[in-house]
Amino acid sequence: MSIENRPKIEGVHHFSPTVTDIDRSIEWYQRVFGLERVPVKFPHYEDEDAGYAVLLTDPHSEIAFGLHHHDGNSGESFDERRTGLDHIAFSVAGLDELTSWAAWLDELGVDRSPITELNEPFHYYVLVFRDPDNIQLELFALV
Repeated sequence: MSIENRPKIEGVHHFSPTVTDIDRSIEWYQRVFGLERVPVKFPHYEDEDAGYAVLLTDPHSEIAFGLHHHDGNSGESFDERRTGLDHIAFSVAGLDELTSWAAWLDELGVDRSPITELNEPFHYYVLVFRDPDNIQLELFALV
């Protein structure tokens, strides 16, 4: 199979961060993204003793957020300088939509970066903010 004929990725299906306070994170992700909670806790790796996930869905984008509680979590804050997730970026339709997101986050009192225009490695606008566990989230508009 050649690179041109490789299987394609259609987009982001779900985002599954491990959080320190699942109730706080459920409230925050629902408030910020307007997500709907699936009313079932899912066992983590088919082992209920290890923890569980709560699934939140976005009916508009079909992206799911699986918030994970691990019993072994010692409560430390997220740090992208360690091995694991650095950040996740969600696509938005353009600068107008990004500006609407900035206003929405301001209305909710969510700290955020200014909208930044960058030209390397390609032309885009980005807005950066963090969840209650300090996980960096980005809203990204290609030009």
